[in-house]
Amino acid sequence: MYQKIIDRLEKDRYAEKEELIALLNCDSEEVRSYLFEKARKVRERVYGKDVYIRGLIEFTNICKNDCYYCGIRKSNAHVNRYRLSKEDILSCCENGYALGFRTFVLQGGEDGYFTDAVLEDIIREIKRNYPDCAITLSVGERSRESYQRLYDAGADRYLLRHETANCGHYHMLHPDSMSYENRMQCLKDLKEIGYQVGAGFMVGSPYQKTEYLVEDLLFLKELNPHMVGIGPFIPHQQTRFASEKQGSLNLTLMLLGILRLMLPNVLLPATTALGTIAPNGRELGILAGANVVMPNLSPVSVRKEYQLYDNKICAGDEAAECIQCLTRRVGSVGYQIVTDRGDYKAE
Repeated sequence: MYQKIIDRLEKDRYAEKEELIALLNCDSEEVRSYLFEKARKVRERVYGKDVYIRGLIEFTNICKNDCYYCGIRKSNAHVNRYRLSKEDILSCCENGYALGFRTFVLQGGEDGYFTDAVLEDIIREIKRNYPDCAITLSVGERSRESYQRLYDAGADRYLLRHETANCGHYHMLHPDSMSYENRMQCLKDLKEIGYQVGAGFMVGSPYQKTEYLVEDLLFLKELNPHMVGIGPFIPHQQTRFASEKQGSLNLTLMLLGILRLMLPNVLLPATTALGTIAPNGRELGILAGANVVMPNLSPVSVRKEYQLYDNKICAGDEAAECIQCLTRRVGSVGYQIVTDRGDYKAE
């Protein structure tokens, strides 16, 4: 039965809700192996053996929000807050470019210092210095006008995890000051403006049900984003979810494989969180259909302060060491890291 569901996903890129629930509830190594084989076949048809690298620059850990699961939430008084200067960010890009990065991901909390004007200036300077590079922003919810200004300044992509496609579940994870409807509107605005858009969710987050994960899959199928970032939920000691169980490696890998079949052209990261819960997590992610990794270009001095969850890996490695390590790891499972912007390949 499960193989028939997987075959249908490969052929039709769709399955009924009940079928997806059954597949996600199946804990069979044989079924997972069959799914991953199909997923690799699809990703290699579209992207070959290439794995794209993104240079992650975590430029501020200051955030106005108080998301219940997040280590840099506003009310966590145990965080040493920092904010990189424009010069710091440009230095990260210079270092990354020399190492072969052709995409820079500017990620941070929702920090009021970084107004549209401040971000526009940074984006334009990066584009002037590195016109062959893509810029991805991951700076949370902003107005449509703000997204338009940043796009006009030269930003190419935008990552905004929807976190959960179930409204009730969303409000179990976020304070009343945050709105499920606004999060969804932001994703709609980003797509309409013309960004390559990324959405995503945590696997195994508190109160999550299998039905909610299926809602996530069906939402992503409808949204048809260019990127999907998913990773296991990992609790942080300074949040209300400190004692919750972390997400499952096998379930995360299953979801990566299913997403590859449902969205054959999607850019799908093997996340740092995967590598945090399992020593070979990112390699397993690639073998399940992922084709992106995101090494850290942030200054080593601040990496330990950008802890969205506990025990995050690569908090101390220099960028050059990290990329050498990842190159070996990716090569060990038969794939290759390439120097490329790594754009979404439309059908």
